[in-house]
Amino acid sequence: MWARVEGASIKEIIPRPKAMIIGDTQYPQNIFSLWAEADLKGIGIYPITMDKTNLKNGRYYSNTDITYTWDNTNKTVTGTYGTATAQNLATLKEDRKVEVNNTAGGLLDKYDWYTLRAADGGTAVPSSVTTYKAAVRTKSNTMCTAIDNAADVDALAALYVYNSDDPPVRPLGEWPSEPS
Repeated sequence: MWARVEGASIKEIIPRPKAMIIGDTQYPQNIFSLWAEADLKGIGIYPITMDKTNLKNGRYYSNTDITYTWDNTNKTVTGTYGTATAQNLATLKEDRKVEVNNTAGGLLDKYDWYTLRAADGGTAVPSSVTTYKAAVRTKSNTMCTAIDNAADVDALAALYVYNSDDPPVRPLGEWPSEPS
């Protein structure tokens, strides 16, 4: 991403390469890939450095629009996010619990035929399937409880963050392994 600067102000934000007219000169789109940064700066096109200090996970926060500033002393353009606002915690919790329960339902659905077969007088459900289905239900309940217990949006988001262990784990935990 680039900014076209004239004098001491940003005239245009350029999200992707495009043909441009600057002054009386027509420039093709490929200047963004073929020209050196110094050459682009020579016609007033500067790369934008993004400051993501205030950028938060959009799944949990509403981020502000980006503010672009020109530093005439250092000849740099910076894009900065304002303060993010947390989304409604109750709504987020409900959405995450729906996701958990939908995932659990999907994991259980593929084994329902065992139960139907047994109910129709066929072969009994294998114990590995019964154990797996019970473990999925238990895990779903445990995950929903952890979501309910999250004190704030940051605590809820932290449930989904994997650590650097090998293999990585997250506080919310993982689903049981399917029976073999």
